[in-house]
Amino acid sequence: MFDTLSDRLTSVLQNLRGKGRLSDADIDATAREIRIALLEADVALPVVRTFIAKVKERAKGSEVSQALNPAQQVVKIVNEELVEILGGETRRLNLAKNPPSVIMLAGLQGSGKTTLAGKLARWLVGQGHRPLLVACDLQRPNAVTQLQVVGERAGVAVYAPEPGNGVGDPVDVARRSIDEAKHGQNDVVVVDTAGRLGVDEEMMRQAADIREAVQPDEVLFVVDAMIGQDAVTTAEAFRDGVGFTGVVLTKLDGDARGGAALSVREVTGQPILFASNGEKLEDFDTFHPDRMASRILGMGDVLTLIEQAEQAFDQEQAEAAAAKVASGELTLEDFLEQMLAVRKMGPIGNLLGMLPGAGQMKDALAQVDDKQLDKLQAIIRGMTPAERDNPKMINASRRLRIAKGSGVQVRDVNELVNRFFEARKMMAQMAGRFGFGGPGRVSKTRKGKKGKKGKGRGPTPPKVRGGMPGFPGGLPPMPTGGGGPSLPPGFAGGMNDLPPGFDPSKLKLPKNPKDN
Repeated sequence: MFDTLSDRLTSVLQNLRGKGRLSDADIDATAREIRIALLEADVALPVVRTFIAKVKERAKGSEVSQALNPAQQVVKIVNEELVEILGGETRRLNLAKNPPSVIMLAGLQGSGKTTLAGKLARWLVGQGHRPLLVACDLQRPNAVTQLQVVGERAGVAVYAPEPGNGVGDPVDVARRSIDEAKHGQNDVVVVDTAGRLGVDEEMMRQAADIREAVQPDEVLFVVDAMIGQDAVTTAEAFRDGVGFTGVVLTKLDGDARGGAALSVREVTGQPILFASNGEKLEDFDTFHPDRMASRILGMGDVLTLIEQAEQAFDQEQAEAAAAKVASGELTLEDFLEQMLAVRKMGPIGNLLGMLPGAGQMKDALAQVDDKQLDKLQAIIRGMTPAERDNPKMINASRRLRIAKGSGVQVRDVNELVNRFFEARKMMAQMAGRFGFGGPGRVSKTRKGKKGKKGKGRGPTPPKVRGGMPGFPGGLPPMPTGGGGPSLPPGFAGGMNDLPPGFDPSKLKLPKNPKDN
């Protein structure tokens, strides 16, 4: 959604690189270009004015004029002010000390409230809660049925005593849901309310009555990030008519300009708590202002990538795979397991897009197709267990059999096998650079005083925190059938090529409770 804005800001800030000193004219020109970029992205004018004023004030101050690298300092200022507009620190849900906690969803019809209710419920289950979905949208046809279907997919209970389609009292249903939650030992109640195609008095009155009846701990305003400036207008109407404590952005995977989403927090004063970026129930997570700002400025979102990896990868399997990487014994069976884990994290193009510098290789990322991974999976599954364990035994006749069995050409099998050997060799070398060693290998530090070699070390499974679990080099090898995109600058060429303002030393990596 923020691709256009990201491209413009990255281009503007890139023009500052290489300048040893920035004049007031340089800063004014940069601020003017940033202003145009924000306005074209549909960011509200008052927000743009405030943002530009703060950036110019800081850029013309001592923190830039006395900096060793003024251009980098300007990038840092833009990043920090963008984080501030998006909400500053990440805000978590405020749940009641004495359950059940009540979360009320409000917003216009079509904003995705009902689907989001299921996403939120699934997320709450992952946090150790037992949510109850409540069908209080009794106006829209089949809204109750839709919530029941979503609840079944999310694996949570749904309270729907009324059929809907214009029948039933939503305020009474909301009130009775609290007792139902206590009876069913549900510690969180998620109330799905009715919306309208536009803001009207009846909708606001009903939402206010439901809020009065259940006294929610959180009222979340659900806004479609694709509706442009109407997002700000609608948010202000709900703030004044019902009141809300947080915002949820939906449809962030769309191709709209999306700048209005940046304006909601600044205009309403309420933080963005969650963001939804897809149609699947798992396409939903906590909103982190610093990570979103980093992605908009082309610096990637490494922390989110790592968190998704920790959820998808089994720690024991990852450590075992890491040992095999270090010893050069990685098999196609191991590769298949790791590839399936990567698929759980979402589309591969989205994952690569979280890497710093990904904006510089958008054309290559656009060519990445998950169907290519499906082809690789079919080829590997067409092999016998012995062939997966020892790919060297796959001769010409075996390759022909595998190709026929998996519905591909022999050249596809050849390419997979050849690229696998190359990748395995490269990863083993990288593991050696990180000091993980391998069986029978001799470390220079273990030589005796007379130059005698000591006994070789066995592989030491690393506690990987900077890449995919089990793979010191990051993603496992993935042949793409056409050369495919390589990692962006900064991964193959060293940390000096990372985008301006990206400081890896400042990353606060999430702790894994299984690590000692």
